[in-house]
Amino acid sequence: MGSYVPNTLEERQEMLKEIGYNSIDDLFAHIPEEVKIKGGLNIPEGKSELEVRREMENIASKNQVFKTIFRGAGAYRHFIPSIVNSVISKENLLTAYTPYQAEISQGILQSIFEYQTMICDLTGMDVSNACVYDGAEAAAEGVAMCQERKRKKAFISAAILPDAMSTIKTYCHGNGMEIVEIPEKDGVTDLDYLKEHIDDKTACVYIQHPNYYGNLEDAQAIGEVAHGAGAKYIMGVNPISLGIIKTPAEYGADVAVGDGQPLGLPLGFGGPYLGFMAATEGMMRKLPGRIVGQTEDHNGKIGYVLTLQAREQHIRREKASSNICSNQALCALAVGVYMSAMGSEGIKEAALQSTSKAHYLAAELDKIGFKVENKGEFFHEFVTVSEKCPCEALKALEEHGILGGYPLGNHRVLWCCTEMNTKEEMDEVVRILKEV
Repeated sequence: MGSYVPNTLEERQEMLKEIGYNSIDDLFAHIPEEVKIKGGLNIPEGKSELEVRREMENIASKNQVFKTIFRGAGAYRHFIPSIVNSVISKENLLTAYTPYQAEISQGILQSIFEYQTMICDLTGMDVSNACVYDGAEAAAEGVAMCQERKRKKAFISAAILPDAMSTIKTYCHGNGMEIVEIPEKDGVTDLDYLKEHIDDKTACVYIQHPNYYGNLEDAQAIGEVAHGAGAKYIMGVNPISLGIIKTPAEYGADVAVGDGQPLGLPLGFGGPYLGFMAATEGMMRKLPGRIVGQTEDHNGKIGYVLTLQAREQHIRREKASSNICSNQALCALAVGVYMSAMGSEGIKEAALQSTSKAHYLAAELDKIGFKVENKGEFFHEFVTVSEKCPCEALKALEEHGILGGYPLGNHRVLWCCTEMNTKEEMDEVVRILKEV
């Protein structure tokens, strides 16, 4: 341990002398000999910076980094302006920890407040929290916050991201909520099933819009059914899609959740990402996690504070209503910088390009035998089905440095396009698949 302390041997000896000891052994003499490690730890010797760099680069080289990507399924490659990394790399902002001491954390608190404000603008909701770990957890927390004493049943669409479904089931198992899975019908949520089975014990209805298969749900009708039974309506949304489709607020949602990864966070081999949560004013006091508020001091100057709830209330296991005990402040800062740099027009353009390119690729794939399953409107993801297993086709794409769609089984593939994909890349995919 001593070698990791930034003090010289002389300084350590002086400190020992000051407290009445001659050596480190004297300092720990009260510890029984039989529990002390003899001969040092069985770990390799330390290496120089150059040696460490070489070893880490060798390990990293085992990862295959694709230049061209046509896969989404929850994580998406979008253009990230260079200013995002420039700002979040500043050492006075490079932290993800919850800023408890408001008087010395005004910068971090303001960045979170601005992030919350922009999430509210994007979703149309009244209040947002300081973000959670990822979109799947945001979905599960959204379901949990709708539970009431006489309403402990959650209707969850089967057409949502599988990771979100797994996380919701884990949460509901722990808090005693019953899950009713709404079947998928023609790639969307079965509205007739929901109408027949929803009852007065239903706490909430959760859908994803666009859903896992890229399809746009009949979100208005689903919300009306949920509210007609006295249940809360939760929508999981892709934040980029909100540049061109209605906001959750316009669909009448009580809670809006999603993964903020498309908003300026790189794929990063799976993270770190962040989940966003926003709600109506009526749900404000049930919203979990950190919430930053703006206030004024006695001199009339604007200040920022954590408000409405304390982290400690979720540490008491028996009384906790949430599993959140921190926040993704650095990721939230990145998202805030991204939205500031892109603006509403930039996000709209990214959404328009993503959906138009997806429709172009879908039409071209359909011509060569990869039949598009999506029967209604879809955003930037779509499903194809082929007569033969698509594994050879996807392998051929990989050999050309292209990551193709995500295989769903039964000869089905989930494809994705964003503004990063060019027409030349899409035409190359079609050419390769024709040969296969």
